Amino acid sequence: MNDVTQGGILSPSQLNTLARSLLEDAFPLVMVEGELGNVSRPSSGHLYFTLKDARAQVRCALFKPKSQWLTFQPREGMKVLARGRLTLYEARGDYQLILDSLEEAGEGALRRAFDQLKARLQAEGLFDASRKRPLPAYVRRLAVITSPSGAAVRDILSVLSRRFPLIEVDILPVPVQGEAAAAQITTMLRRAAAAGRHDVILLARGGGSLEDLWAFNDEALARAIADSPVPVVSAVGHEVDFSLSDFAADLRAPTPSAAAELLVPSHVDLGLRLDGLQRRASALQSNHLRQLAQRADRAALRLNAQRPQARLQAHARRRDEALRRLQSAWQQRMLAHAAALRHARAVLQATRPQRRLLALREQLLDTKPRLQAAIARRLQRDALQLRALARSLEAVSPLATIARGYSILQREQGQVVRSTREVAAGETVTARLADGELQLRVEAVKTVPG
Repeated sequence: MNDVTQGGILSPSQLNTLARSLLEDAFPLVMVEGELGNVSRPSSGHLYFTLKDARAQVRCALFKPKSQWLTFQPREGMKVLARGRLTLYEARGDYQLILDSLEEAGEGALRRAFDQLKARLQAEGLFDASRKRPLPAYVRRLAVITSPSGAAVRDILSVLSRRFPLIEVDILPVPVQGEAAAAQITTMLRRAAAAGRHDVILLARGGGSLEDLWAFNDEALARAIADSPVPVVSAVGHEVDFSLSDFAADLRAPTPSAAAELLVPSHVDLGLRLDGLQRRASALQSNHLRQLAQRADRAALRLNAQRPQARLQAHARRRDEALRRLQSAWQQRMLAHAAALRHARAVLQATRPQRRLLALREQLLDTKPRLQAAIARRLQRDALQLRALARSLEAVSPLATIARGYSILQREQGQVVRSTREVAAGETVTARLADGELQLRVEAVKTVPG
């Protein structure tokens, strides 16, 4: 600069170097909005064009790989917002913008507004995972807030009818684009949430530019989604599109069709699952019935072993056996006496002593009454013992107890009730009496302190 002020002579390269330094120092980073012109993308992958308005233009360059990250295709006449450093190309003496980023002019402003609002709501905790509501396992009634004439509603209904025709769907029509769309969507969402009619609310819209989807980036709508007592699913745009409703919702689906897939199960898969559950339930029921049958058999065996009829029959068999043994003993004794008499008769006949015969006859006549009396006494004693045994059996017989006015209580499974702690109020019991049974229901249980 001293050489210039003192009239020094500069070469063109020195002049351009000095001008470049001055430009770069004065304009470290600028943002310029204008219309694209002379767009060129050579094989190197760099992007060259001019930014112009009605009065002037400036050369711009976006070098590879930044030029490959563009989300749109630059074309002649498109309005864009460029950010970069102002410099001078020394070889030709042309000043130009070396860009860091390039975006469509209208969408760039919307993107900045979107990012600022998203950051603010996120800082408030509006998008926190902790406040997300779980979706029900099976949605019975679904509210779809969308345009009634768009492709999104047709895709949703097609998927729902294919996967789960039993679901009830209420289409709540709203505009999904335009200045009044956000307010109408918010109002409809609040009405659906307050109605308490639906299990899930689905916000849906087909794809489009950021400007087309802007109604779903409304702050009031995002807060209404977060405050909704009904779970909300957001399916706005395509998979690469994101809106504030996606972040505020309890679930974000990449597309409306994908939302329908996520919300309902496939009726084929559900049928297979139900078949499996039915087979499992049948197997469990069969096993349970088999176990109950085994328990019933064991209970019947125990009942047969303990029932009064069996005990009485056992006592009767013992009595009959005692009578048979008594009769057998009496017959054996009579036979023995008869044999002794025959022997004596034989001896008498062999010796033929008249006097002894008379004595023996007298002795026989005297012995016979004693023998008969002894037999009669023995039979009387045995009969008394038998009657005593019968009275003992009758004394311990449950049937005799029942005949005196008592009863035996049994539960439904046949167990004998021995304590008030074995039954509960409302339970049915059976009272066995001497001439039949009574079915009783327990109204209350009172335990006597012991």
